[in-house]
Amino acid sequence: MDCVVSQSAFGDRVAAIVGAMLAGKGLAQVGPGDSLREAGLSSLDQVNLMLSVEETFELMLPPEAMTPDNFQSIETIAALVGRLA
Repeated sequence: MDCVVSQSAFGDRVAAIVGAMLAGKGLAQVGPGDSLREAGLSSLDQVNLMLSVEETFELMLPPEAMTPDNFQSIETIAALVGRLA
């Protein structure tokens, strides 16, 4: 149960990061499972997203975690944070 609560809390915070990034670029908001690449985020945006996640959650992403699969949606990012936190 705690894992589900934590996952939801991570998801809410990741959604806020992604939402701010999308809004700053004038892009439409996305749902938890929607592709961030299809929403309009570039590879540079994804790098900035990785840095924001590290800063927000006070963690260091290991190089092997910095993959497109881990940063394809709010859900995948929240799952990654849950594994690393």
